[in-house]
Amino acid sequence: MLTQAEVPVPHPAALLACLALLIFVASVTAAPVFADIHPVPLDKNTDSAKCLECHGDKAIGKSVHTAVTTGCTSCHEIRVNRDVTRLKLITTTTYSLCLMCHADKNAAELKGTVHRPALRDCVKCHDPHQSDNTNQLLKPTFGDQKQNLCLSCHKIGVNVPESGSRHPALDMGCETCHVMHKTGEAGKAEFDFHLTKASPALCIDCHDPGDASLQKAHQGQPFGTADCLQCHDPHQSSAPKLMAKFLHPPFADKQCEVCHAPAKDGKVVLTQADAKSLCVTCHDEKAKQIETAKVQHPGATGDCMDCHNPHASQQPGLPKSNGVDICLGCHTGTAELLNKKKVHHQPAVKDGCGTCHTPHGGENEKLLRVQDTNALCLECHGPEAPAPTKLVDQQMVAILGGKVRLPEDDFKNRPVLPIEYGLGHPTKRHPVGNILNTKTKKPAALNCLTCHQPHASAHAGLLVNDQENNMAFCKTCHSEGSMQLQ
Repeated sequence: MLTQAEVPVPHPAALLACLALLIFVASVTAAPVFADIHPVPLDKNTDSAKCLECHGDKAIGKSVHTAVTTGCTSCHEIRVNRDVTRLKLITTTTYSLCLMCHADKNAAELKGTVHRPALRDCVKCHDPHQSDNTNQLLKPTFGDQKQNLCLSCHKIGVNVPESGSRHPALDMGCETCHVMHKTGEAGKAEFDFHLTKASPALCIDCHDPGDASLQKAHQGQPFGTADCLQCHDPHQSSAPKLMAKFLHPPFADKQCEVCHAPAKDGKVVLTQADAKSLCVTCHDEKAKQIETAKVQHPGATGDCMDCHNPHASQQPGLPKSNGVDICLGCHTGTAELLNKKKVHHQPAVKDGCGTCHTPHGGENEKLLRVQDTNALCLECHGPEAPAPTKLVDQQMVAILGGKVRLPEDDFKNRPVLPIEYGLGHPTKRHPVGNILNTKTKKPAALNCLTCHQPHASAHAGLLVNDQENNMAFCKTCHSEGSMQLQ
């Protein structure tokens, strides 16, 4: 057996030769991502006419890409290496290739919401050569789930309950109401949802406000200039007449006279002098909460309809938009934070700010629902939290004594921490609450916000100061190589 000193050392030239051989083998066996081996040898200067001898079907169809008429080599490149012919795109990605001609679709330069496939992958929706559908779409934008291109991603109108309703416009095709590449000012429904027009202009193209049956359904109240989406879902609903998920009780019970007098000169007339005076006739407890709260919410002191829809909403509490955007309209700092950082706490971007904060005023700092930060966090993430109340008819659960409603699936999928007797996160014996500093022998404040940010972070775990989840983070508190606090 050779000793370490006796093992022969290869000559540097031999090592370089081996490395070159490995690189060559790799280049032959692993073709580039967009390079396919052509079944027959081609000359690198082969023209498009030759391509069409075999691929003539690429130039025949109801909708043929104009690039086909400019020649195959406007998008494709022939590469010949020894006796192997490969065909590849002239760019590294299909998206960058498309933008060479369609620069107006460049998501990086567009304002507002961009249809997600248009962010990076045009061929998810379009055939690059030809199609029997307009704009070279892979499938039409109408028909059932198997036929409709849009329903490949969007499950809208697919599983409507028997007691529910479905908009007949869905059968006319998604492009009846939507323009998939339309973008513009963020926050406007016309652009956020790529609509041909904003509501109600879009709706009254089909639904005439002068129709007697519609006027009767709205009990004679003027609706032609109202936003139809305040009350109706434009696609489907679990209730009749495409009604929104959450309804204001007088509206749901068709007791319009509780709030409305007969319309005058085509305008809405309330039974009270103004909206706030009308709201407090039923919601006087909210008025008292707003006035007497130790920590007041300035946004709650104005008109109730600044934040709420009076009839219906897709969200609990009847906010005018979703439970996040309704707050971010004023809290622009948090909005900027969420835009800058890629990892988000679910309530801050989906469930709604009211999950953790009291929107009408409260007793705790930052309008938190619970004074003890840990108690608030562990309501969702603790194994010993009270069982939520199931709201079966709404597919939601109620937590925090019924004050907060969340989608059942969202709550079910939350991470639950293995905490027992105040210990167990992030490691088995690590405390999650106030502890004794082993050096100073004095109490040390510790809660969830010691380590985590409540809204967003640059890295997984939502750690403070956008730090990564590693030993360096732990050493911000712990002395190196010990279990003691610094």
